[in-house]
Amino acid sequence: MTTADDLDYEFRTARPEDTQAIEALDGSFTTRTIFHVAVTEDGFALQEIPVDPPLHKVFPAEESDDGHGDDPAAGPDPNRRTFVAIGTDGCPAGYAAVSYAPWNRRLVIDDIEVAPAHRSQGIGRALVSHAVEFARERGADHLWLEVTNVNAPAIHAYRRMGFTFCGLDTALYNGTPSSGEQALYMSMPCS
Repeated sequence: MTTADDLDYEFRTARPEDTQAIEALDGSFTTRTIFHVAVTEDGFALQEIPVDPPLHKVFPAEESDDGHGDDPAAGPDPNRRTFVAIGTDGCPAGYAAVSYAPWNRRLVIDDIEVAPAHRSQGIGRALVSHAVEFARERGADHLWLEVTNVNAPAIHAYRRMGFTFCGLDTALYNGTPSSGEQALYMSMPCS
C-alpha cells in the first residue's frame, strides 16, 4: 500500500487562499455496508450489515460561515486549526478542521475529508496526526469526532487509527437531509 509518507504531499495549516479549494473537495462516499444501531436498555449495539445496492452519500454544502475558520478581522483563533494536504498539483487533497475546548480538554475533529482520488493513501491518518500534535500543544487529553452510522469506510478508518465508540445521538440529524441516520461519537486519547 502506498502511504502519504511515500508520496509528495505537503501537510500544513490552511491559508486563506485554500478556502475555495477546500470547500470544493468531494467528501462523498460509496459503501456496501452500514452500521445498524440498536438502542438497548444499557446503551447501544452496532452491527455492520450489507446494503444492496451500495449506498452513495453526498453531503450537503456547508453554510459559508461554518465557524471552522479564523475571522481575519478578529485575528486567528488559537483554539482552531485547519490542516490541509496539498498534492503535487498544488491543490488540496484533503483537510481536517479541528477545535479545542479548554473546559473539557477535548480536541474535536469538526470535519475531515479526503478527495476520492487520494483515499487509501494515508492522508486521513496524516491529517489526524497533525490534529493530535495540535491537541498536545493545546493540552488536550483526547480527540473526539462524530460520524454518521452509514459511513462505514470512515468508521473503519477511525478504528484503525485507534478511535473507539463512546456515544450515540439518535436525533442529531432529524430535520436534515440525513434524517434517519444516527450520529456515532468516537474518541481517542492524545497520549
